[in-house]
Amino acid sequence: MSNAARQAAKAVDVPRPAARTPVATKLTPSAIWQSFGPVIVFAVVLLMVSVRNPAFLGGTGLSIVAESAAPILLVALGQAMVLNIGSIDLSNASISLLGAILLALALPGLGIGAPIAVLMAVTIFGAINGAIVAYAQVPSFALTLGTLGILDAATLVTSGSETIYVSQNQEIVTTLYQDRLLALPLTFWIGVGVAVLYWALLRFTRVGQGMTAMGKNEPGAIFSAIRTRWLKVLAFAISGFTGGLAGVSIVAQAGSASASGLGSDLLLPGIAAALVGGTAVSGGLTNPINVIFGALTVAFVPIAVQTIGITAQAQSLVYGVFIIAVVVMTTHRSRGAIVK
Repeated sequence: MSNAARQAAKAVDVPRPAARTPVATKLTPSAIWQSFGPVIVFAVVLLMVSVRNPAFLGGTGLSIVAESAAPILLVALGQAMVLNIGSIDLSNASISLLGAILLALALPGLGIGAPIAVLMAVTIFGAINGAIVAYAQVPSFALTLGTLGILDAATLVTSGSETIYVSQNQEIVTTLYQDRLLALPLTFWIGVGVAVLYWALLRFTRVGQGMTAMGKNEPGAIFSAIRTRWLKVLAFAISGFTGGLAGVSIVAQAGSASASGLGSDLLLPGIAAALVGGTAVSGGLTNPINVIFGALTVAFVPIAVQTIGITAQAQSLVYGVFIIAVVVMTTHRSRGAIVK
């Protein structure tokens, strides 16, 4: 066989590399549910209430839900930011209540400076929590459980176990509740604005992406030179600040503050709203926009169970079962992942 024939035979035997075709990205059912699950759950609850009570949507029903959801949403957003880094803040609802009492006490004397001073104070409270978690290596659950007790005692001492009514400069904050946009109070729209801000922080900034990376794999984040300690302090400071905004919304709605009044039971609804909004307990996954619908759903549950005709004695049971079921449906799961 001549050289030309051998070369021709080799050319026939050697397969040519296949041309690369672009791989189309497909949305999996899990990804679709993670993105739209909280919205779907809220829509189902709203539909259920509307069918049982057709006048609900035509009246002030949605406005009432938004009023109830406003402080829940703000507490839940702070909780979601801490959960996203793989920690938990059991004290942010207590920070909200203490902030409300401090605001009610400070408004007559400081006027417009009172909300600013209170927000700075509660942000520092949150940052101290974060610093202890980050630098003293204290588990966030244990630390914030202890902080919760300290803050609850502080609310009783600060208020003298009485209701603090705002006698002067009340309009500085009450206008946030009385003024409406699309029939919903401004306190709720503040929560929506904060949710959009936090969503942009997590999606478009290195700080936010570092928080998410730390929640997914903290040792890996450390080896990637991410300043995890600083991010922990920041996340808890954000939780304190957002809790302070919840305190402002409490005073705006009630015109007063007390250790046992409006806002004294925000811890469980705040955590539930964050989870119903799709935030992963194990960290590394949250969407603040979805937390809005989580808060609305949690605020809707008492109305829904009353509409169905469930007795008051059984409402807590139904509330708990509902929250567990929704969290199971909205929790993100991937192959090989561990849900903690």
